[in-house]
Amino acid sequence: MIRKAFMMQVNPDQHDEYRRRHAPIWPELKATLRKHGVQNYSIFLHAETSRLFAYVDLEDENQWEAIADTEVCQRWWAHMREIMPSNQDNSPLSEQLEEVFHLD
Repeated sequence: MIRKAFMMQVNPDQHDEYRRRHAPIWPELKATLRKHGVQNYSIFLHAETSRLFAYVDLEDENQWEAIADTEVCQRWWAHMREIMPSNQDNSPLSEQLEEVFHLD
């Protein structure tokens, strides 16, 4: 199992909307994540800074990267673009985090 963590941002006035759009996520997006080997995916909000911490367990790095090319992921990114900083392709701006400790 591969563990990944990364940081993103939500616009300060969009915390409630971000929560609403994830409660729940689209069923077809959930199915796509599962189909591509995602076992566990959590996103946490630090309200004071509007920073998002995301953690995901996945089976394969190539499968994870392939999610970006799916139609449902492209629609999701376009749907989220207005409430969070995004790249030109609508993907959210994100910073990968290096794992420095893990306890099983």
